[in-house]
Amino acid sequence: MDANPVLEALGRPLRLAVVGGGPGSFIGAMHRTAARLDGRYDIVAGVVSSDPQLSKQAAVSIGIDPDRAYADPHAMFTAEAEREDGAEVVAIMTPNDSHHEYAMAALNAGFDVICDKPMTNTLDEAMDIVSLVDSSGLVFALTHNYTGYPMVRQARAMVEDGQVGEIRLVQVEYVQGGKAAEDDPEPGSDLPWRYDPIRGGPSLVMGDIGTHAHNLVRFVTGLEVDEVAAEVGHVVPGRMVDDFGAAMLRFDNGARGTFWVTQTAAGVENGLRIRVSGTKASLEWHQENPTRLLFSPVAEPARVLTPNGPSTLEPSSRSSRIVSGHPEGFHEAFANIYSDAAEAIAARRCGVAVDPLAMTFPNAWDGAVGVAFVDAAVASSNANGRWTTPALVHRTGGTPDGGADGGADA
Repeated sequence: MDANPVLEALGRPLRLAVVGGGPGSFIGAMHRTAARLDGRYDIVAGVVSSDPQLSKQAAVSIGIDPDRAYADPHAMFTAEAEREDGAEVVAIMTPNDSHHEYAMAALNAGFDVICDKPMTNTLDEAMDIVSLVDSSGLVFALTHNYTGYPMVRQARAMVEDGQVGEIRLVQVEYVQGGKAAEDDPEPGSDLPWRYDPIRGGPSLVMGDIGTHAHNLVRFVTGLEVDEVAAEVGHVVPGRMVDDFGAAMLRFDNGARGTFWVTQTAAGVENGLRIRVSGTKASLEWHQENPTRLLFSPVAEPARVLTPNGPSTLEPSSRSSRIVSGHPEGFHEAFANIYSDAAEAIAARRCGVAVDPLAMTFPNAWDGAVGVAFVDAAVASSNANGRWTTPALVHRTGGTPDGGADGGADA
């Protein structure tokens, strides 16, 4: 990723304001690192904590000018919109229940938006954002960062190229062990916001990692889930939030799939895995070994593909920063989402065409489809696993479908 289309179009990096991601936040550091990695953004303003004093101190500590370290997001949107050198893009990394409020306010103030997942807690809120993005023409990127890995993009490109054939089977799992302990959180302790169904959403495990697994399937295969038969709940006794979800899937082309997510598999770290099987071949990718994509064609030896190898397709090669044999990982994948969004934003602001390969980042429609999938899985589980159709499957009217179909809101 040597060329910098943003600098070529604008002559400078985009000016970015951040909301959330303060002291102790893992995801805040990821967002800021991703924004800076390719030199396509300068972080110029921020509200990084709900505590006004702490917010200003923390913003200064990450290099923001004290005069642009704000106590409140709405005040920041107003002030930055009035500045000649004001922020142009807003990145949101706050608790789930505030994504809708801040995204809508930022879009209404004329900012392009990059938002952490899940996009919202409710489908009505998600469709508010989709409608505003459609009417405003602004760019909205959702950080399902696993779509930024070069070999995930390779898998998608191979599916599009016909190398897998007609897809028949899909298996996806996202298995973690961080919530395996029965005293996590301890009874009577202050609950983290994710354990609050109002703030964290209707299902902890589905919102936290289930949306990643669902988005990865859509991104790689280009298929939509027509029906889901699910069980969602908890396996740790006494826990009041979901820590487990499993489902059978029926896709819009007739393919079948299985889906399993949990945060209670003791000792497991971050086991996101997908296998796609078609009439010509199968593909398999595992996030904990992200530079390897297993390609198993019919009647030929299976082979392992790597970034920048002889079979690498352009969507993959443009996402890799270093020469063959050197590992890339989580930070770089996250940065690919930011960098692609930057190309779309710069092109929109300059009135020039954007490279279509930059337009695969997850967008507002992808976020809404993810929320609809969570709702359908929970509804199916509440109905003892009854087959349930998500409220959103195919988009009709407006702009084309989102990242899974090769477009982004721009």
